[in-house]
Amino acid sequence: MSHLLLLGAGFSRNWGGWLAGEAFEYLLGCPEVACNSHLQQLLWRNQPAGGFENALAEVQANFIKSPQEHTKNLQDIQNAVTRMFEDMNRGFLEHPDFEFQQARERMVGTFLTRFNAIFTLNQDLLLEHYYIDQNITLLSNGRWTGSDLPGMRPAPSGGTAIPNSWAERSWTPSSEDFNLAERMQPYFKLHGSSNWKEKHGAPMLIMGGNKIREIGLSPVLLWYHQKFEECLNKPNAKLFVIGYGFRDKHINEVIIRAINENGLKMFVIAPEGGDLARIANPTHTASIRVETSLEVAFEHGLIGASRRQLSDIFGGDTIEFNKVMRFFGT
Repeated sequence: MSHLLLLGAGFSRNWGGWLAGEAFEYLLGCPEVACNSHLQQLLWRNQPAGGFENALAEVQANFIKSPQEHTKNLQDIQNAVTRMFEDMNRGFLEHPDFEFQQARERMVGTFLTRFNAIFTLNQDLLLEHYYIDQNITLLSNGRWTGSDLPGMRPAPSGGTAIPNSWAERSWTPSSEDFNLAERMQPYFKLHGSSNWKEKHGAPMLIMGGNKIREIGLSPVLLWYHQKFEECLNKPNAKLFVIGYGFRDKHINEVIIRAINENGLKMFVIAPEGGDLARIANPTHTASIRVETSLEVAFEHGLIGASRRQLSDIFGGDTIEFNKVMRFFGT
């Protein structure tokens, strides 16, 4: 049986990371945005639906149509987003502890080692700081010899505060001949990362409204997306989802197909619990309600959910912890 993990912004939120609405509020205060009235208006206009990613998508689309006219707007919003990740990653380093208690069987790190692969939509460096650089061999009782960022290679670590730190080094695609290392836990960052760069130096961050197109332009991220679909469609696959609001169409489509065609089973940790798909339905408060394919998939594939915070589940809440760990049962 294959146990897979998918992380969204709600996962990092447990250690202080920003959700989409909070990112909008952060960007408003960035100098790049504060001095650009066009970007301010754009953020406010998109705030009710889609938030800052829709605003970014509009800037990207305008740049494609008229590069000379919109170069500054694109540079300003990209610089502001870069600043946001730098501040968030710096805050993670100052967090007192990644774990909520020290009994190894109840540690978040031990929980993470139980998965055949970790997929994340997050571009922050929380796991690079607190999980990837730790002794995964010990936490996994020898199942893994370490972690692997397939298809990526680190820059030399000279000059970094923490030698060989995954978080403090920049990463670039290694080649187009991608493979998985044996006995290394694969860590797939489906939308790139705040410390990844293309070989020509451009950031590898997939944001905005046309993610699937941008993914298609990056061989390594396209391969990641294909591996995500391949893993979810394996016989007896089970997907554990933490902090993902099911707002990315290209991710939802893969999950829905895997549930409908190959019987994927899924457990979700989110404040909405099992109501997440219903609440995500844009017509759920309308007088005429139309059921979505995501809701149908939840009805067929969901085998459990938790509405509680990770600090409770992996802290002292034994009842909820035991419910969560049923995911790994037969």
